[in-house]
Amino acid sequence: MSSYPDVRLRRFRRTDGLRGLVRETRLSLDQFVMPLFVAPESLRNDALPGMSRYTVDETVREVEELVRLGVQAVILFGLPEEKDEQATGAWEDDGIVQRALRALRPRFPELVLLTDVCLCEYTSHGHCGVIVDGEVHNDRSLELLARTAVSHVEAGADVVAPSDMMDGRVGAIREALGDHGFETTPILAYSAKYASAFYGPFRETADSTPSFGDRRGYQMDPANVREALRECELDVEEGADAIMIKPALPYLDVIRAAREAFDVPVGAYNVSGEYAMVKAAARAGWLDERQAAVESLTAIKRAGADLILSYWTKDLASWL
Repeated sequence: MSSYPDVRLRRFRRTDGLRGLVRETRLSLDQFVMPLFVAPESLRNDALPGMSRYTVDETVREVEELVRLGVQAVILFGLPEEKDEQATGAWEDDGIVQRALRALRPRFPELVLLTDVCLCEYTSHGHCGVIVDGEVHNDRSLELLARTAVSHVEAGADVVAPSDMMDGRVGAIREALGDHGFETTPILAYSAKYASAFYGPFRETADSTPSFGDRRGYQMDPANVREALRECELDVEEGADAIMIKPALPYLDVIRAAREAFDVPVGAYNVSGEYAMVKAAARAGWLDERQAAVESLTAIKRAGADLILSYWTKDLASWL
């Protein structure tokens, strides 16, 4: 085989134009989803602007700006006015996410509206399911999750994304959607959602920290990857149209494994802790935020993600 000095791999690294010609992984804004938090009262977060809360009216204005910048998809998380043990605010017709969907749908017909389907923001105890005898009861939670998904689609959601990690929830949601005439609605399943330390800023923004215990009894052990593939396989069998890995950066190997094992679209959630770390380091002057963010997102894409949920989506619209 030929080698140096005939072979010089630096030849295509010499200029931006040359590097661009042979770039293997490219970021495209149409594969990014911007998370938005809808709440009865706004709460600005200047340190982490992607983690601000918006009222329904403010959400409409923020989406107007996102659409103007070229963002093509958002996912909604809701904070209800009141919480209870049955997560009523998650599935009631006049819930905060349902109101936001009805405000957004007619105004932005081309925008892809995704919704997070979970109970943690709506339960008084902060867990992702119904509590029975001090434990999260898997099967009793499925009906409420399915009911929530149907209510979102009725209000205008294009895609529902269950993130609770209850066994069988994809099948329950798929059956409920079919029973209500929504058999064409895609399900993006948080198939491998790990019990991670990187959710802290999200839980503060979404007011969803458990009041007791933790979520290790239903979210995945960070040490496991074969189990993640089993979770993905079961979700696809139950009717998921796409699967997602969360978090993204500490689990690039899981993204790659899922990409190699399944033909369905693979998503990744570039979570709040990943975002916050880069923000904090940039404020301290230790790194360049834009360069670090683009490098991180490129790594997620390179690992095999087809779509990425990221709080940098709005910034990315001007960076690309």
